[in-house]
Amino acid sequence: MNQIDLNGHVAVVTGGAQGIGRSVVERFAASGATVESGDLDGALAQEAAAAGGGAVSGRKVDVTDWASVEAAARDAEARLGAVDILVTSAGIAGPNVKTWDYPLADWNRVFRINVDGTFHCCRALIPSMVRQGYGRIVTVASIAGKEGNPNASAYSASKAAVIALTKSLGKELAGQDIAVNTITPAAARTRIFDQMTAEHIEFMLSKIPRARFVETREIASMVAWLVSAENSFTTGAVFDLSGGRATY
Repeated sequence: MNQIDLNGHVAVVTGGAQGIGRSVVERFAASGATVESGDLDGALAQEAAAAGGGAVSGRKVDVTDWASVEAAARDAEARLGAVDILVTSAGIAGPNVKTWDYPLADWNRVFRINVDGTFHCCRALIPSMVRQGYGRIVTVASIAGKEGNPNASAYSASKAAVIALTKSLGKELAGQDIAVNTITPAAARTRIFDQMTAEHIEFMLSKIPRARFVETREIASMVAWLVSAENSFTTGAVFDLSGGRATY
């Protein structure tokens, strides 16, 4: 593992209790950052934080609820100091059904978590980054947001929205030392698979030329560099971790 220097930095990671988010939290802590891990499952967030050592704290946060996100952001700043790293990893897949049969409640829930949740976190923490003149943000999208997976229209569309939101933020903040980028990984074998059919999982695997799913530690490696001070120029960009699947 290459060493990325995050000493002295304070990071907030949503969806940090499991999957991609948890691997990111662990990599940040190993790189010297102080990390606040937020997750809808508060107990699991605290359990994961305890495993991460004294540099990690965990709390319950509902990214769909602006008041919950704002309170968590202010609390993190009061306890840990100015937050200068944000990773928005909280997300859900939703059911695998045809678009015309997609349940309205599920469609709305996917967008509330994946899109509104990302927006809420950025809205809560960017102002303090602007005041301190420094920040690094990585949003977690998906290769589905670039290519559109069949029987996953809500997930695909929501992740496309995250990509566009990231590009807008990157342009808005380009005049300052605040980098905003997104990653578009292929599928990783996490608990999000519990929301998918076996047929959909096989479809995703069949599209990956490397013929395997991405490991969450591989995603965390890229994210660690993206939030480091070394990433001083690139912003509003999309970084693929697709195992060769991405075509643009």
